[in-house]
Amino acid sequence: MLKTLRRLSLALALLPVPAFSHEVLPSIGDFEQTGDTLAFDIRTNLEGIVAGIDLTATADTNTAPQAADYDSLRALPPQVLENRFRSFWPRMAPRVFVRIDGVDQPLTLTGVSVPETGDVALPRSATISFTAPVPQGATSVQIGWAAPFGALVIRQNGVENPYDGYLEAGALSAPIALSGGSRMTALHAFLSYIPVGFDHIVPKGLDHILFVLGLFFLSTRLRPLLLQVSAFTVAHTVTLGLGALGYVTLPSAIVEPVIAASIVFVAVENIVTDGLSRWRPVVVFCFGLLHGLGFASVLQQFGLPQDGFFPALIGFNIGVELGQLAVITLAFLLVGYWFGAKPWYRARIAIPASGFIAAVGAFWVVERVFF
Repeated sequence: MLKTLRRLSLALALLPVPAFSHEVLPSIGDFEQTGDTLAFDIRTNLEGIVAGIDLTATADTNTAPQAADYDSLRALPPQVLENRFRSFWPRMAPRVFVRIDGVDQPLTLTGVSVPETGDVALPRSATISFTAPVPQGATSVQIGWAAPFGALVIRQNGVENPYDGYLEAGALSAPIALSGGSRMTALHAFLSYIPVGFDHIVPKGLDHILFVLGLFFLSTRLRPLLLQVSAFTVAHTVTLGLGALGYVTLPSAIVEPVIAASIVFVAVENIVTDGLSRWRPVVVFCFGLLHGLGFASVLQQFGLPQDGFFPALIGFNIGVELGQLAVITLAFLLVGYWFGAKPWYRARIAIPASGFIAAVGAFWVVERVFF
């Protein structure tokens, strides 16, 4: 049993520790046809791309093998980074796909816009602009890029019923009518955003994972877990919706440290008590409100389809719930099923695991407040 616990602790210790300022977010691409040309503007993290970070496998640039290269690029002045990217473009262009009526088109870089260096601890979104020729009589286009560049939000402009969709890393869009009319249906929006929500928990939401594990380790009984998870779910669903709609907003400088503090709270309480107190679900509900705002801030980074807003929002929330359920199920299969009924479970597993979770949460509090 102790060997199993050591392995579990080692696995948790090796998980990436996210700094919210380095979180990898989807790129956003806008395109519009003008005459015989398709013009693209993609807002993305140039430093991550130029450094060669696999943005699909990385939730936080700090954990990437190329983290030092990323940090040095992040500190560059705009003109210097622009020049670096222009030199990199010939290697990137063949991995960006603009397929018109089934034929890949050559791309021409037309501009690079890099903001001022600013706070190097925060991500910097630059915009790259390029064009592709449109053959005479062409009717549709498919868009995508190589998986290491990460997820991509594509938005069509200048037509009625424009396409607006989220592409998983490495995915190629369905054919998009150049004349318009490819707007995402409600069902498509709903189904497309379920994996987006799941992905935000597993693997990218380690802080949310540890919070859910903190709920799990309080008690081996089902009722306390259900009460806590239900309170958490209701709370973050409310603020996710209100935050995505723009009715409630809080700066990430407040939300992120409080999310870290919530991890510390539930983990420490697991150590000092062995059962569900009357006020714990209330506290979990309050923390859930903050976690919901954290989820909403992610959606605000890349937006939701204009006409499929609510189906996409519901799909995202269901994806989040499925991610949480996956975490709890895995914890039960690895630990609860085998050891939950043992008299030494709390002393040898629940308390040490909660102590580790509390230590990680405390580290994040300090990091997010002071760094």
